[in-house]
Amino acid sequence: MTTTATSAVSSETAADLGLRLTLSASTPDSAVTPNAEFRRWFTAQRRAKRYEVRRIPFSELAGWHFQDGTGDLVHHSGRFFSVEGLHVRTSWNGRESSWTQPIINQPEIGILGIVVKEFDGVLHCLMQAKMEPGNLDTVQLSPTVQATRSNYTGVHGGSAVRYIEHFVPPRRGGRVLFDSLQSEQGAWFLRKRNRNVVVEAVGEVPGHEDFVWLTLGQLYGLLHEDNVLNMDARTVLAQIPLPAGGGRPLHSPREVLSRLTEVKARRELVQRSIPLAEVSHWRRTDDEIAHEEGLHFRLIAAEIRAANREVTHWSQPLLAPAEQGLAAFLVRRVAGVPHLLAHARSEAGVLDVAELAPTVQCQPGHARSLPPGSRPRYLDLVLDTPPERVLFDSVQSEEGGRFHYATNRYLLVEAGDDFPLDVPEEFLWVAEKQLGELLQHGNYVNIEARTLVAALRATRTARGGPVR
Repeated sequence: MTTTATSAVSSETAADLGLRLTLSASTPDSAVTPNAEFRRWFTAQRRAKRYEVRRIPFSELAGWHFQDGTGDLVHHSGRFFSVEGLHVRTSWNGRESSWTQPIINQPEIGILGIVVKEFDGVLHCLMQAKMEPGNLDTVQLSPTVQATRSNYTGVHGGSAVRYIEHFVPPRRGGRVLFDSLQSEQGAWFLRKRNRNVVVEAVGEVPGHEDFVWLTLGQLYGLLHEDNVLNMDARTVLAQIPLPAGGGRPLHSPREVLSRLTEVKARRELVQRSIPLAEVSHWRRTDDEIAHEEGLHFRLIAAEIRAANREVTHWSQPLLAPAEQGLAAFLVRRVAGVPHLLAHARSEAGVLDVAELAPTVQCQPGHARSLPPGSRPRYLDLVLDTPPERVLFDSVQSEEGGRFHYATNRYLLVEAGDDFPLDVPEEFLWVAEKQLGELLQHGNYVNIEARTLVAALRATRTARGGPVR
C-alpha cells in the first residue's frame, strides 16, 4: 500500500489536534509499519545489537575518579553526572525523619523528543531501537531523540545525535505540539529534569534502519508488554493528551492545585548536599557502594561496548536497585468519571517538596517487612487485590543509561464503588483529564505516575490487547 505524508495547517485548533491524536490512538495497526513487520524488525534489532557489559572495580573506570576530600564520584570533564552525598530532613504532621544517602547529581537538562508525522491522515511517531547498558533485553523502544546536553553538544566526542535538528535551534521545519520540563526519579536523582517534547515534522524525514514509524495505538499496545517501551518513551507519551470523555471531576482544577500546594507548604523537606564520604550507613568497597543492610540500591561500575552508539566503548557508574519496585494507582469512577487516587509524595531529591505520585510507590519486599503502621498506606490492599480488579499489570524498565536492571511493576487497580471518597489529606482523587492537564507543566506529576497515565490511556484504547 502506498502511503502519503501530510502536514496539518498551522491554524489547527486544539479540538482538531485532539481528533487527530484520537485517530492515531485508535489505530492499532498501520500500513506504514504493519505489526508483523515491526515484530520482525524489533526481533532483528535485539539479536543484532548486543551490548557487552562487564562489571569492573571502580579503579578501572576510565575518566571517572573519587574526588580527594569529598569522596564524590565524578567525571574528569566535570560534565555528565556525579555521585554525591545528600542529607535529608523531613517533617509532616508531627513526624520527623532524617537520613543520608548517595544520590546522582545531573544538573544539565536533556532532550526526550518524539517526531510525529501524518501518513495517509494518521499521525505516526518516529521511535528508535536503542541500547542502554542497564536495559533488560538490551534494546528497547526510545523516543526519536534521547540525549543529555553533554551528548547532543558533543562532549562525549562521538558521532552526532540523529534527528537532533528537530529539537534545537535553528530548528528544522516543523511545529512544537507539546513541550515541558519533567522530573525524573526523586529517590535517586537530585532535582533532575528533562525536556519532554513532541514536534510535528513538515517535509520529508529521512529514514534510518534503527528507527520506525508507529501509531499511538501501536505504542499503547506495546505498553501492555514487559520491557518494550523504555522509560523515556513512556514519559513523552504521557505528555500527549487524549480526550477523556465528559463528566464533572470530584474536585475542580483549582482545588487539586490547592491541595498539592497545601502539602508543599506544610511539609518540611530540607536537602543539604554533603560529601559522599560523609554518608552514614553506606559502605564503599572496591566494586560497589551499598547500604550496610542491603536496602534501597547499590552503585556499581561497568565497562560497555556497543557497536552502534555515538560512542562505542566507555565505562560508567550505574545504580542497581535492591529489588523490583511497585507503582500502583487505585482507580474509581465518580459520577461516571474515572479518578485515580494520587499521593502527594516527597522524595529525597525532588525539586519542589512533593509531586503527585501513584497511590502506592515502594520496594514492596522491604515495605512489607516493616511494622503495619509504618508500611505505605494501601500497600496490602493493592497486593491482595483479586485478578478481576486489575485493569493493567506490566513490568517496565526504568532509565537504562543510569540504572542497572531497574524495573517497576506497574498496576492499575479498580477500587470499587464502596471505596471511600474521603481519604487522608496527603491523598487526592484526581480525574484522568486533570492529570493530563497538569502534565503540560513541570513538577506536578512524578515519573512513575506518568507511566501509569499512559497505561490508563492504553487500557481505554486497546483493541484486543497487545500488538501481535
